[in-house]
Amino acid sequence: MAAAAQPVKVGIIGGSGLDDPDILEGRTEKYVETPFGKPSDALVLGKIKNVDCVLLARHGRQHTIAPTNVNFRANIWALKMEGCTHILVTTACGSLREEIQPGDIVVIDQFIDRTTKREQTFYDGAPGCLPGVCHIPMAEPFCGKTREVLIDIAKKLGIKCHTKGTMITIEGPRFSSKAESHMFRLWGADVINMTTVPEVVLAKEAGLCYASLAMATDFDCWKEHEEAVSVDKVLKTLKENANKATSILLTAIPQIAAMDWTDTIQNMKCTVELSVMMPRH
Repeated sequence: MAAAAQPVKVGIIGGSGLDDPDILEGRTEKYVETPFGKPSDALVLGKIKNVDCVLLARHGRQHTIAPTNVNFRANIWALKMEGCTHILVTTACGSLREEIQPGDIVVIDQFIDRTTKREQTFYDGAPGCLPGVCHIPMAEPFCGKTREVLIDIAKKLGIKCHTKGTMITIEGPRFSSKAESHMFRLWGADVINMTTVPEVVLAKEAGLCYASLAMATDFDCWKEHEEAVSVDKVLKTLKENANKATSILLTAIPQIAAMDWTDTIQNMKCTVELSVMMPRH
């Protein structure tokens, strides 16, 4: 007899201006502690079209946590402990390409890491952390099967969506200098933000299907005759376009729940197990 398909539970991490709890029905809140400290805020539990979901505001609901200070390990751990199989995230980003216009959605498939101060593993030898050292492969950082669903839904909804893109994650909280912005373009980055790393890395270590809807809000500062990025500009574009990411999530989540993820989840679990070098006794 075939094994029953694993029930799907979706964690949603909402980025700046993209963390509206109203998308969930029957909401309850839960404050949790993890071995890595407290997550950014309460977990908001509820349903989207009968699918169990857990929403977490990446920067806290009042947007009080700077990118460097987000407790990424606690956030991912809390969602895993809550039984999530998938993590769908939204993030605001700057565009480094002419063809990625403010308001466009990019379903990113690669990253370049320019962060310098962040814990990137659950296996770091500290008390309370997992034993061993984890050399998690990162050739394909995002879950391809989940990305396909998001891309497919965006197309069906008529939302302009770029089917791949390389995100460069900088430490922040400052924006880039013009020289940096030009350099990142030469490196092949398409969009820029401050939070994809280490979130995607930790999700992979936790064996979760992770995909990101990145919304371009501005052209960073590389583009001539375009006013350089500012908080005002970012928030204005987000306000006008946040409904795009929301409508993709609302349609994609029931579709994800209707699919069989048993093999995908099993493969991810095996990858993690094969990546951990245990201490010799």
